[in-house]
Amino acid sequence: MDVKAILDHKGREVATTRPEVSVLSAVNRMRASGIGALVVCEDDKTVQGIIDERQIVWAFGEHAGDIAALRVADIMRTTVVTCRPDDDIKAVMTKVTTHRVRHIPVTEGGRLVGMVSIGDIVKSRLQALELETNVLRDIALAHR
Repeated sequence: MDVKAILDHKGREVATTRPEVSVLSAVNRMRASGIGALVVCEDDKTVQGIIDERQIVWAFGEHAGDIAALRVADIMRTTVVTCRPDDDIKAVMTKVTTHRVRHIPVTEGGRLVGMVSIGDIVKSRLQALELETNVLRDIALAHR
């Protein structure tokens, strides 16, 4: 299974924000949308960074009460781990583990085309394993 299969199932909509937006606005948007990350883009297509719960918590620890005065650009992660639609899920799982990230923007030709989370990846792997188990069970029963 590849990333494209996940995007085909869940959709390709990606929540983005601009770097000049206040951290407080970004947090409120994430909370209202029930999401854990926003991709930072000027044009909704070119990835400049990512802001997620981890950056927000770290910023709160460093800046405490002054966090409301910060902009997304002040705390976003600029080294963004990305993947492509044709990447295998196992390879993306390795990226998630190696880089310790929970959200991976999907890019194609340098343009943002989707987002997968660790939850999306685990769900797809569990579905694949369940299908494999069912097929093997059916084969075993057919050979009795």
